[in-house]
Amino acid sequence: MTINKTHENEKITFGLERRLDTTTAPQLQDVLLPALDEAQHVELDFSKLDYVSSAGLRVLLMGHKAAIAKGKSMTLCGVSEEIMEVFEMTGYTDILSITGMFGGNTHV
Repeated sequence: MTINKTHENEKITFGLERRLDTTTAPQLQDVLLPALDEAQHVELDFSKLDYVSSAGLRVLLMGHKAAIAKGKSMTLCGVSEEIMEVFEMTGYTDILSITGMFGGNTHV
């Protein structure tokens, strides 16, 4: 997985590419949790992400819980239909803040 980071004012955006799985989830965890100390808002751009495994879901839940505990926010954007289906099946659409789906559809 490739992670591209941009930092603008109180917002950090991570552009994720390829797969968020057992091998790459620790890589996201290593940048996501410290980012919640650096910025008020963290955005994860999924527009170039192809796959999320249960290990990736765990890191997203961990980031969500850490953001709430610190009074910060974390959102996902550019989520593909395939990954959105995973979020819906696991109930993550009720937990995570998803601001938009890839292709122009919106789910909040």
